[in-house]
Amino acid sequence: MSRRTRFATLAALTASAALVLAGCSGSSAPASSSADDDLGLVSAGTLTVATEGTYRPFSFHDETGELVGFDVEIAEAVADKLDLEVKFQETQWDAIFAGLEAGRFDLIANQVSINPEREEKYLFSAPYTVSPGVIVVPEDDDSISSFADLAGKTTAQSLTSNWYELAQDSGATVEAVEGWAQAVALLTQGRVDATINDELTFLDYEKTDGPTGLKIAAETDDPASSAFALTKDKQALVDAIDEALSELRDEGVLAEISEKYFGADVTS
Repeated sequence: MSRRTRFATLAALTASAALVLAGCSGSSAPASSSADDDLGLVSAGTLTVATEGTYRPFSFHDETGELVGFDVEIAEAVADKLDLEVKFQETQWDAIFAGLEAGRFDLIANQVSINPEREEKYLFSAPYTVSPGVIVVPEDDDSISSFADLAGKTTAQSLTSNWYELAQDSGATVEAVEGWAQAVALLTQGRVDATINDELTFLDYEKTDGPTGLKIAAETDDPASSAFALTKDKQALVDAIDEALSELRDEGVLAEISEKYFGADVTS
């Protein structure tokens, strides 16, 4: 074989190898892109999550400045199941739904409660928090064991909360307070008989400051459910998230995260 023939053969083999490599490279990129397109992600390969970052214990900054919290860890676990990176965008509550509608993020993870008004505008994942309203009383008080027992009693409630209306409907006299901290102060001082609030609020208080000398006397029959909120065009992503949540629930991961923050399983 002449030198010219050998050079021609080598050139042909090199060109053929290059075509094979190019073909392999070209086949993998569209597959990844297609998967991201199917989920409709704002940023390919990343689950972009909106949360307040100032809502303890759901999303807040610890002493090192790191963003942590119950909702943060649930979102991280879901992203891991979906083999996606996770990026949090801290957003004030008043602007969080406008940001979702503007396509700035894929979902909201901020204890968004499911209600008919929101269901008309948004898609929701399966709930990852289920929490009833509860009556909280001193642990040595056995005079209240139902909402009917609030008749003639005095409760401490924020006038802007739905618990205020429930207390009134139950026949209680309401002492107006600014929030949970003030309500608990009046309760422990014996200035009111009870306060009504979300079970998560009490569990967080008990976990953080307990033992508090308080107990749950009764709870509502229709617990509120919170879930990830997404825009109406994200059904494929909702389906993927629901599958991830189901696996995390079966594996005990949701319960483990819940016990860490509340000392109880509030995920089902």
